Amino acid sequence: MSRLHVHISVDDIDKNIRFYSALFGNEPSVTKTDYAKWDLAKPAVNFAISKRSSKTGLDHVGIQADTDEELAAIQSRLEQAGIAGTEQQNAACCYARSNKYWTQDPQGIPWESFHSLDSIPTFSGDGDAPAASGCCVPEIKQGGCC
Repeated sequence: MSRLHVHISVDDIDKNIRFYSALFGNEPSVTKTDYAKWDLAKPAVNFAISKRSSKTGLDHVGIQADTDEELAAIQSRLEQAGIAGTEQQNAACCYARSNKYWTQDPQGIPWESFHSLDSIPTFSGDGDAPAASGCCVPEIKQGGCC
């Protein structure tokens, strides 16, 4: 079996273990004083690239939910852990219409949890104007993380 590996450098291991455990709904499989790893069978990977942003590099990371109920469960876990976020309903972005919940990890990396509802013929609902962020990242409510 192959799987995508993502490694993020962090400044506070405990804050990040709390954040990612709430986001994934699982505790790490390996925990050290300077390292933690989650071996996740779920979520599977949806990997995308775009040429829509004014900057290159990591735009955001996300979890695609199969249903609105699964999306609500992700949002609930984050809120129960005191992690703020921004909800979007029927958002038009990345050639899809989706319900979303955005949050940020302790480093400020945007995390998008979403359930796709339908495909759309344009990148976004704004006439496909280039964006500062490649994939419609909104202003995310701040506070309370970890």
